[in-house]
Amino acid sequence: MEEENGTVNTEFLLLGFSDHPEIQGLLFAVFFSIYSVTLLGNIGMILVITISSDLHTPMYFFLCILSLIDACYSSVIAPKLLVDLVSDEKIISYNGCATQLYFFCSLVDTESFLLAAMAYDRYIAICHPLLYTVIMSKRICCQLAMGAFLGGTMSSIVHTTNTFHLSFCSKDINHFFCDISPLFSLSCTDTYMHDIILVVFASLVEAICLLTVLLSYVFIIAAILKTGSAEGRKKGFSTCASHLIVVTIYHGTLIFIYLRPSTDHSLDIDKVTSVFYTLIIPMLNPLIYSLRNKDVKNAFRKMISRILFS
Repeated sequence: MEEENGTVNTEFLLLGFSDHPEIQGLLFAVFFSIYSVTLLGNIGMILVITISSDLHTPMYFFLCILSLIDACYSSVIAPKLLVDLVSDEKIISYNGCATQLYFFCSLVDTESFLLAAMAYDRYIAICHPLLYTVIMSKRICCQLAMGAFLGGTMSSIVHTTNTFHLSFCSKDINHFFCDISPLFSLSCTDTYMHDIILVVFASLVEAICLLTVLLSYVFIIAAILKTGSAEGRKKGFSTCASHLIVVTIYHGTLIFIYLRPSTDHSLDIDKVTSVFYTLIIPMLNPLIYSLRNKDVKNAFRKMISRILFS
């Protein structure tokens, strides 16, 4: 990676929110609070599911993995962002930037595949309840989780390699972390083919995941509507509501960021949107699942009681 004077550039400068120096302290307080709630919520969810034997089912196994992913991918971004908000030098090394992009892409795509696996789990639970424990065995659940991680890893290798094969003319990244579009904007050369690769692979992941979710819920809704009682239909829709909310918010944001034409990209808009899916969504997920789930709330009360009165 060479600059115009021929020297090798070994670091980048993350501009972040430096164009608003008057609110750096406020942003630090806000983002620190969000990150703290994210860690507490997701780690708390993992502990509740692990400790409570009532939650040792495939649905909560996947939810435990989801909480782990949310805690990790938020941690790939938030600590560096918080340091930069109180630091004069917002520098990240070339290798550090590549590493951050790799882990971020890997965890984001892993979550996409995991949400698809969770939709399949709900389909089996509602449409084939008598075969549920047979089909969704521990072995199958582990294979689905490992497949999600493998899919995320392979996708991330493609995106990271595709991005860091570019030659960069500037070290100033107009973002608060190393993301694909801001790095593309620093390229000295035409990024047309790199854009094509990004869109193709991002579209492939989205197509596989969303198609799995959509097909699962078509069958789920059909099965629920065939239920004789209104109470049965209400319970069926309630079981799936949390997952549908998470899927809609998550994939809607990813599509807006990565599958828009490059000519429509505004890095400032992307920066604000990125705050939503890198910091806020990982905080919301455990809240959505815990507040809408009686089993989780009961298990949480039992865990607190056990801690307080043991």
